[in-house]
Amino acid sequence: MKALTWQGTRSVAVEEVPDPVIEHPTDAIVRITSSAICGSDLHLYELLGPFLDRGDILGHEPMGVVVEVGGAVKDLAVGDSVVVPFTISCGHCFFCLRGLQSQCETTQVTEYGSGASLFGYTKLYGQVPGGQAEYLRVPLADYNHIKVASDLPDERYLFLSDILPTAWQGVEYADVPDGGTLAVMGLGPVGQFVARIGAHRGYRVLAVDPVAERREMAARHGAEVFDLSDDIVDELRDLTGGRGADAVVDAVGMEAHGNPGVSLVQKAVGLLPDAAARQIFDRAGIDRLAALYSSIDVVRRGGTVSLSGVYAGDADILPMKTMFDKQISLRMGQCNVKRWVDDLMPLVEDLADPLGVMDLTTHTAPLDDAPKLYETFQRKEDGCIKVVLQPDAV
Repeated sequence: MKALTWQGTRSVAVEEVPDPVIEHPTDAIVRITSSAICGSDLHLYELLGPFLDRGDILGHEPMGVVVEVGGAVKDLAVGDSVVVPFTISCGHCFFCLRGLQSQCETTQVTEYGSGASLFGYTKLYGQVPGGQAEYLRVPLADYNHIKVASDLPDERYLFLSDILPTAWQGVEYADVPDGGTLAVMGLGPVGQFVARIGAHRGYRVLAVDPVAERREMAARHGAEVFDLSDDIVDELRDLTGGRGADAVVDAVGMEAHGNPGVSLVQKAVGLLPDAAARQIFDRAGIDRLAALYSSIDVVRRGGTVSLSGVYAGDADILPMKTMFDKQISLRMGQCNVKRWVDDLMPLVEDLADPLGVMDLTTHTAPLDDAPKLYETFQRKEDGCIKVVLQPDAV
């Protein structure tokens, strides 16, 4: 089959690789019909090479049709249309039963002290082959699927794999009071959905991004939008009675604008031998924290900062005096996809499209075009906000 593989920093390629096979009786094989490029895939493209091997198959936002099931699979049949959540979990361990599927004890990557395994996302999360491919092996398939209707377009459901529940969790964790104000830092795909969910819930949404096309898209769905400027914190405070927003969702993460020094360090670490680079990632603060610092400044006293963007440094410097003095609550974590599906499915299937799932994709292309589109997405060129790959397209 064809699959998109990692070859090195800022280098991916579509290659012929062996088809996946049933390895355990709890597995299923899914023929992929759509697979998106996620903003966190760009961390692999740019930064996390020390935790990848040449030829690793990327992608963790897939959906498709079941073509084979293992002998122990009871809830899936050949021909079922499914979305595959990016987290691989069992559904019955201590954490899964508490709605913390991203911490699943069955699939935790204990070698790196990480939570549940993820599709297509480095040794830190199990090095499981991903879904930017023609076929995908789904472990523990009875739990790791979301059945969907086959008579609606993929685009209606695809984002249930990651970014829509990630945004929903980010807003849940933000704990915005009724009628309150939610600030959103970053309007990539997750930030777009955070803003829409906030507006859907009746919050005032103040959204910040340096890219004009992203601001324009968020404005279409009810957000007040702002360019990233040196005085953005003061500007947002002025709009909220001088106090700041009730809650802030940081939807940017470790590669934020505004930290040129750390950016140089990140690039330098990526040039080291993998073993040395992994040690630095494990023990150093290598995240660009501009978005997080701004979030802490923008949130009002007693408010909540919710992190949906991915961070990877273990020695990042946080302004603890400010956080303590302002009595800020900080919530974060990898998304527990299955926890939120029942809340989201009625909104996704509502033909009125209240969350605008049909107004996010800017680029749809065959799998063969993936390398070019990784570069376009990473550079924020051509109005690129969300890319969907279709492996069976010509």
